[in-house]
Amino acid sequence: RDTGNCTKVNGAPGGTNHFPDSLNSCLRVLLFLVPFCSSMAKKRRRQDDFQKVKLKVGQKKIRPENSTQSNFRTKAIRLPEQLRCLNQQQLQPTNNRKLSVQDLLSQIHHYNASVRQGALLGLRDLLSLHPTMIDAHLSSIVSEVAAMFTDKDPTVRGATVSLLQLVAPKIPMKQMSPFFPLISAHLSSAMTHIVEAIQEDSLLVFDVLLDEYPILLASRSNMLLKNFVELISHHHLSKGAKGAVKSSAWTLSVNPNRTLTSQQWSLNVLIRLKKLLQALSDNALNNSEEGEALFSRKDLADLCHDFKWLEHASGQQHIEIYEGGECWIPLFSLRSLVSVGGSLEEGLSSAEKLKGFIESIIPLLIECWVEASSAQPSSGNILKPESQQLMQQVLNIIYLLWRLSEQQDKIHKMEVWLRTKYLKDFNHFFMNHFPYFVCDPATYLKTPQGKRQTGFPSNGLDHLLLNLTLCDIMVSLANSSTFQSDSDWLDRIRKFVTEILMDGWKLNWKQLNRLLGVTWRLMVVQRNRVSTERLIRAVYMLYQQKNLAFPVRSLLLNFFSRIYLRDEDFNLLGSNSRNKALFHWLSSLPVQLVQLSSRNPELSTQLIDTIHAAAARSNKELLSSLQATACQIYDPHDGILVLLPAESQKRLVQLLYFLPCMPKNLLACLNRCCIMGRLSSSTAAAIVGILHTRSTFSGWTSSVESSIMSDVDYFSFLFSTLAGFSSEELSWLQDSRGRPHICHTHVSPVHLFLTDHNQFVHHCTVTEAVCQSLSTIPARSQCLDIIHNAIHKHLADFLVIPDSMAASILRATTRLVDQSCLPSDNLKKFLASCSCSLLFYVVTLENENAKLA
Repeated sequence: RDTGNCTKVNGAPGGTNHFPDSLNSCLRVLLFLVPFCSSMAKKRRRQDDFQKVKLKVGQKKIRPENSTQSNFRTKAIRLPEQLRCLNQQQLQPTNNRKLSVQDLLSQIHHYNASVRQGALLGLRDLLSLHPTMIDAHLSSIVSEVAAMFTDKDPTVRGATVSLLQLVAPKIPMKQMSPFFPLISAHLSSAMTHIVEAIQEDSLLVFDVLLDEYPILLASRSNMLLKNFVELISHHHLSKGAKGAVKSSAWTLSVNPNRTLTSQQWSLNVLIRLKKLLQALSDNALNNSEEGEALFSRKDLADLCHDFKWLEHASGQQHIEIYEGGECWIPLFSLRSLVSVGGSLEEGLSSAEKLKGFIESIIPLLIECWVEASSAQPSSGNILKPESQQLMQQVLNIIYLLWRLSEQQDKIHKMEVWLRTKYLKDFNHFFMNHFPYFVCDPATYLKTPQGKRQTGFPSNGLDHLLLNLTLCDIMVSLANSSTFQSDSDWLDRIRKFVTEILMDGWKLNWKQLNRLLGVTWRLMVVQRNRVSTERLIRAVYMLYQQKNLAFPVRSLLLNFFSRIYLRDEDFNLLGSNSRNKALFHWLSSLPVQLVQLSSRNPELSTQLIDTIHAAAARSNKELLSSLQATACQIYDPHDGILVLLPAESQKRLVQLLYFLPCMPKNLLACLNRCCIMGRLSSSTAAAIVGILHTRSTFSGWTSSVESSIMSDVDYFSFLFSTLAGFSSEELSWLQDSRGRPHICHTHVSPVHLFLTDHNQFVHHCTVTEAVCQSLSTIPARSQCLDIIHNAIHKHLADFLVIPDSMAASILRATTRLVDQSCLPSDNLKKFLASCSCSLLFYVVTLENENAKLA
């Protein structure tokens, strides 16, 4: 204690001692820490209750009384079915990234566009390597891929189109039909999407579906046709005259945000619309043909029966009729799922719907035409290639709409409505600069002064189809009653058509088909003999061109056949008229048939049918030409009869019925055709039957002219056909040395030459036809004498004859011999020799077969 510093204040009694300052500070600190020390002691005592017991090494922990038992036991369970499923999943095909179809389908809706694209491309590669996976996952593939039509990423849409191009050809229409409503709904969403790029890609999807499923797409046309209209136009509301009534209309739209120009976009849309209308037209045509076929079959089933006839000799006994077959019952077919519901029927299935669509699309097409024609050079009929393509599609769509109206309109009400509503506009916009030409791009260049040079019309045929389509549309609006009012533009069309026909153009099938259609319509509209003859002469000049392709030649042939066969219905040539070009064409048909030979069997068949139709009408020019070329047609070596297929051979054989006469050289050719084996046995028998019908022994009540075929020539044909071999061939057979196919016998002087089985059967069939003709001759004794004299003159000196000849001679004589008509001794001797030789051969053959058995 430091007391030295302690003082007493003023020495006053009872004064206070003052401590130093440092001691006061320590006292204050101690007084401040006393409460804290007491609180720490309390905390230390409180933690003693939760003191962790530290265990020594090796000492077991004491389990608390409130502890929970958490121990458990496990046991493995084997599931074979689950293991099999796992193995099957491991065996499923995968792509190069080891992803299966399910894995790829699950990635199609990924948020990342690159993942979606990779999934679609991987699915395409996987399905191209394993096409069988398409059927196994068809529902998932179709639903997932269809949802990608409206994807925002262009690369994903491109991959979708690529996958669809791979999958669609491998899925049949029957399998796709249940899913097509879903596909068409997504396609419609893409076509009407607010994003222009999605609309453009939807046309690519439409192309794939139309190529593979035109019928299914046509069944959804009610929705798609509206989409096509909306792609190139927008709805415009215009007030009426008084402002009270509003009428709706579609007007052509221009979108500057597109990557394509207005004309290019309209062209792309119109091309697809034309394809859809083409599918609708073809589908309607097929349905009408099926309906007509069903109606005809039903009528036949109700009105008549199928009969089987038993062949008998005429006049011997009653002919029994056996009813065969049953009425034709149409097959039951399931109703298509696509056509269920009234809203899903075809968009142009009725005349009212067709009228509504025509009223909405024709003004837009006229606007497209005006837009394309306004960008042309100073001469309005010279077109740029781009404008020509757009104008061609405009006319194609109108042409198809006209065809649909003709298919649906049976009483020509639609034709009157179309003429009243659109003839004036068509004449003003379309025919104003007719005919049109295509500008050659090489001659339509910029000059150094910045001016354009007007090119000359191109020498190609790009403009021809455009003009012909326009002619076809305009002529379809005309008829014979309106010819006077339409004579102005009809004369321009007639002049254009005549120039094309006479200028020697090398036309393809499509152009010629359209040209001949316009020509036929002009002939029907103006039934004037002079103008009709001028058109026919122009077509005949085109027909006379050399080296025409088969489709072109076939079209021309059909055109002339139509004129000749339907002249009575339309009276195109006038009463009692003879068109020189038409009859020159008819007389040249047999010559063309000979010259064509077998180079084109289809065209030869078409020529034969035309010749048959004209011969049935007894056309003198054709019959005289057919008579002059008959020996060339029926030549047994290189004639067209032995070169064409069996059906054409039958038609040629039927022409024998119309020939004015049957000369000896023609009968010789027909005999060789029957026995050489180049014709079927039924065709050869038909020749024998037709010649018998043309002979004087046919039994007709009316007399047959003897100038057609003499009796001597007819019997010569029958005996030569009965023999089956010519005299030169029989002479060659007499040298039997070294010939293994000759059956020698000591019981008969006649030896047999063994023919092959097919030749023997053929000869026997023809023999039956000859015997049928011989048995109908009334004077049997004279007929038997003729056969005897022929055998004695031509066969008696031969020691080797074919076995088929011996059998045929025996068959014919047995049909002629009866109690009133007996053969002579010489004939009996020859017949006995043939019988012994045949019997010896048959017995020898049976013995050899028995030994082999």
